[in-house]
Formats: sequence, structure tokens, C-alpha cells
Amino acid sequence: MEENYSEKLAHFVEAICVEKPQIIALQEVNQTCNAKEVSGEELAGYYPCEIDIRIREDNHVLNVVNKLREKGITYYWTWLPLKKGYEKYDEGIALMSLSPVMMTDVLHISNVNDYDNWKTRKILGFRVEELPEEWFYSVHFGWWSDEEEPFQEQWKKTDDYMERYQKVWLLGDFNNPAQVRGEGYDMIVDSAWEDSYVLAGNKDEGITVGAVIDGWKEKISGTDGMRIDQIWCNKKVPVKSTRVIFNGENYPVISDHYGVIIDVERS
Repeated sequence: MEENYSEKLAHFVEAICVEKPQIIALQEVNQTCNAKEVSGEELAGYYPCEIDIRIREDNHVLNVVNKLREKGITYYWTWLPLKKGYEKYDEGIALMSLSPVMMTDVLHISNVNDYDNWKTRKILGFRVEELPEEWFYSVHFGWWSDEEEPFQEQWKKTDDYMERYQKVWLLGDFNNPAQVRGEGYDMIVDSAWEDSYVLAGNKDEGITVGAVIDGWKEKISGTDGMRIDQIWCNKKVPVKSTRVIFNGENYPVISDHYGVIIDVERS
């Protein structure tokens, strides 16, 4: 959907080639509903998270993985379509890994489960061979103030579900700015989750949306942006650094949300 998509895709791939993240979580990942379906060898590195998912030739993650492979870098990946967007896109969430995928998981967190309803929300998880004891989930939550699909209920479902895991990471768009007190961010903290930004020894300002958008202006002052895209862990881990990327300073802007990359110290 992005204007100048091919150029932005190239910027994204270039950054991945430089940074080589072990794990990448993506939200609002689209393909055109009527594009040609691909299969077999065309889906190298793909691990399905549900049966009957159809990957089409313009799927964004497929584009990224193919361009990386052309540069000699192999990523393994999975993608979950959630809903129809703008009447012509399959919109979903995705995960990528430098290590082969061992297992995937899908959790439905919204009250509604209708492919034609944009408020349908699920989260997508996987385990990979290099980090077999850890789960990683790509998330995109609803808003605190949404009466039909409040963040509170979606978070409660997520938090209760994650109790089964010894170590789990949640990465993505939480739709709850870290600057706002008494709402979603504080609810996550009160649930004993650890914000990687707070844990990090080195950090920047953390802003991932460059402006305070409608609905938040009355709650946020003294800043030109929001830290709304976050990485949380259910354990206190040694985070060496956190950086915002694709913000025009660290790589070109490619979306209305910037990216977050963290460096975790592993024993």
C-alpha cells in the first residue's frame, strides 16, 4: 500500500542486510487478494502457521525474503492473514528468523473473528532452532478506548495465555504510548512484563511514530511523537541497546511507524 513501494522495499532489504536481526516481527503485512498464488519451491523458507493459507506473488514478506536470498542471506518466515483491507488486500502479521522455524502458534485475542471486520485481531508466534526455549510473537493490539474491542480484554487474553511459557517476547504495535499513565502501558508493567527500552543500557528517545496523532493529543504533551511500538519480555533480560530505525536518521522512513531494534546479551 505504501507509495514508492519498490524503493521502500529496497531500503528495508538493505537495512536487514546490514543489521541481520535474528528475529524480525512485522505488522500490517499485505498481499493483493487476487494476485497469483505461489507454492512449492517458490516458498523457500516458509513455515505455515495455519492450514489453507494462500501466499500470493506480491506478498510483502515473500518479496523481502526473495530479495535477501538474491543477496545470499536466508531468512525463514511465517505469515498470518487477519482481515481484508481496503476491499483488495489480505492484511496480516509476520515473523522472520535467521534460524529455521520449529513451531508456530496463533492466538485469537479480539472478540470478533470476521475476516471482513477490520477489528479482528490475532497474534502470531514461533520458536526457532537457534533459540528453542524462547517464543516470539508479532502483535498488533487495539486501542485502550475502543468500547467494542478494548485493549484491556485483548491484553488479559494474551497475558493469561503466555503463562505457559518460561520465556516469551512480544514485539510490535501495542497502540498504547509509553508516555500515557494509567492505561495500556501501565497495565503491561503491572502484569510483571519487562519493557526492553527500560532495560536497555544504551537507548535513544525511542519515538516510533513521529507525531502525536488524533486521540492521543489530549494525553501527551511536551513531545513530538510517541513510543508506541515496543518489545516486551516476561523475564528481566540484559538488553545492551535499543535503537529506532527507519526514522530518517537511522535508515530512510518507509512507513508511518518506525522500527525498533534491540541487542540482547546472551550467555
